[in-house]
Amino acid sequence: MKDQIKPEGYLFSKGYTNYIFILLFLLYMFDYIDRMVITSLFPFLKADWNLTDTQCGMLVSAVYWSIVLFTFPVSILVDRWSRRKTIGLMAVLWSIATGMGAFSRSFGQLFTARTFIGIGEAGYAPGGSAMMSALYPVEKRSLMMGLWNASIPLGSAIGVALGGIIAASLGWRSALGIVALPGMIIAILFFFIKDYKTVGLEKTETKTETKTETKADKKAERKKVRMSIRDMLAEFLAKPSLIFTYFGMAGVVFTTTSILTWLPTYFHRVQGIAEGPAGLKSSAVMLFAIIGAPLGGYITDRWRKKQINARLLVPTITSLLSALLMFLAFSVFEGQMQYMLLLSVGISITAFIAAAAAVTQDVVHAGMRAISYAVAVVIQNLLGASLGPIVMGGISDATDIQTAFTFLPIALVIAAAMFFAGSFYYEKDLQKVEKVTLEIVD
Repeated sequence: MKDQIKPEGYLFSKGYTNYIFILLFLLYMFDYIDRMVITSLFPFLKADWNLTDTQCGMLVSAVYWSIVLFTFPVSILVDRWSRRKTIGLMAVLWSIATGMGAFSRSFGQLFTARTFIGIGEAGYAPGGSAMMSALYPVEKRSLMMGLWNASIPLGSAIGVALGGIIAASLGWRSALGIVALPGMIIAILFFFIKDYKTVGLEKTETKTETKTETKADKKAERKKVRMSIRDMLAEFLAKPSLIFTYFGMAGVVFTTTSILTWLPTYFHRVQGIAEGPAGLKSSAVMLFAIIGAPLGGYITDRWRKKQINARLLVPTITSLLSALLMFLAFSVFEGQMQYMLLLSVGISITAFIAAAAAVTQDVVHAGMRAISYAVAVVIQNLLGASLGPIVMGGISDATDIQTAFTFLPIALVIAAAMFFAGSFYYEKDLQKVEKVTLEIVD
């Protein structure tokens, strides 16, 4: 009975909220398993098809290019139609596309399959963010966003590790086929959860006050009106904290995607480690990011009680710290000390996501939260995730993988500058947000 009581600030009972959170977490984890498993398969693909590093990078970037193209239309479905149905359909699509990659007979066919993975995954981050924002009260939003986003490094680590292990024993095609199955099961379960009613795109309009008006007069003049296109655009363009957050996220994602994509190759080429162990060693770095995301969220929520713009100050600090640690790891130290620094990067570099993701939900109308995160997804994938693997691959082809990694801290410094600039506008932008009460629909 206790789980059936809805706590203050929650949309559902605690028991049902935890159930939805688990499904959201697992789907995000399988999202990244399917997305990143390809990175540990690079040596096998190069051996079979004689691919270049740039082509290998394109197999990762293909997912992000599709996300850029499709995240807007899918996020509109999320906000205007249904969170659960859109997310369920997209998860089914990306799982099927992952499995289809196992049947590819050329680089072009595998590239096409990877493109369809991106089409499926285009709707998950915006839809999942909107649901997470609805599930928990604002004072816990960063922490829960952090716990949810911990599924990203976990899924990435599992994908890289499993890919190398399965491919070494059964071949790279089997690796793609096996990882596709679990996500399909979770996707089907998602169709049967509860959702909240679609929020109308309305704003409160208040007549200009005069000295002779009473409180009753003022209340009577406050009414809900449909938002115009201009109002909708203002939700994004008139919020500097949001714009700076979008570009700050792109800088960090450029770096994290580059690490996820090329660290196994770095260990293989520079340190002479075999493909399987190189994937395992890389996955350990990614696994440490499980600590960073919830830790960043916890620190942000605690600090925000005293400093309202903590949700942008924390990403500023963690991005600068990560830049320093990466510089030391790839430009100063070697061996065990280098690896310890990389494990520390795994923690610090993901500490930004909880706070930054919360900002994309905090300062926009509740009926446009998925679209807000879709904007973040487009920018961070266009300027970050899709560019990182190719830029790194291009630098590696022109020089070597060691040189390519020495450039990465620059992107983090730029990201920190974006977050810091946004921190000066956050409180003012927060005050502009329309107050909306969410309602449940079965």
